[in-house]
Amino acid sequence: MADPAVQNPPPRTLLIACGALAREVVDIIRLNGWQHMTVTCLPAGWHNTPSKIPEGVRRKIRAARGDYEVIKVLYGDCGSGGLLDRVLEEEGVERIPGPHCYAFYAGLDRFDEMAEAEIGTFYLTDYLVRHFDRLVIQGLGLDRHPQLLDAYFGNYTAVMYLAQTEDEALQARAREAAERLGLAYRYHFTGMAGLGGYLAGETAGLPADA
Repeated sequence: MADPAVQNPPPRTLLIACGALAREVVDIIRLNGWQHMTVTCLPAGWHNTPSKIPEGVRRKIRAARGDYEVIKVLYGDCGSGGLLDRVLEEEGVERIPGPHCYAFYAGLDRFDEMAEAEIGTFYLTDYLVRHFDRLVIQGLGLDRHPQLLDAYFGNYTAVMYLAQTEDEALQARAREAAERLGLAYRYHFTGMAGLGGYLAGETAGLPADA
């Protein structure tokens, strides 16, 4: 009997992702053997200049037309003020639900619960822990102007590390990050189920080993 995955191969799918998700997306695809998926990323540093994101995503979409049957965007609104969603509506492309990566890692409802429980929380992911110095300390100029710490973080009460992996070294670095910001430390293991679940939806109906 012919393999249904060969007779009906999944559509060639391009995932346009934030660079901060690249490692996790590639790991999910590799672990599941989803060879029909390709990832392309925009710079994670664009979160500091979110006005670049909508048109950057548009360029990726238009460059991929004809080469892929499905295009999905792995971005939240990410500070674009609704402009990214406007671009995606114009281009007829879907993005993962949620306002930001914290929400679709933790789950939309669970993130809302955490945010309401402790409003003044600064969130970290595995990526942000790994690159805390470059993206937060240097990115906000705190290495050069430490007196700005209170201006940036004076209204925060805690750092919440939303962890994708159970890594003691990263947990230690997250605690150090909280100490440097003068904030309480919180930890919540998310795994990658939220992101993986969205990607798995693209393989609905396929054999488990497809």
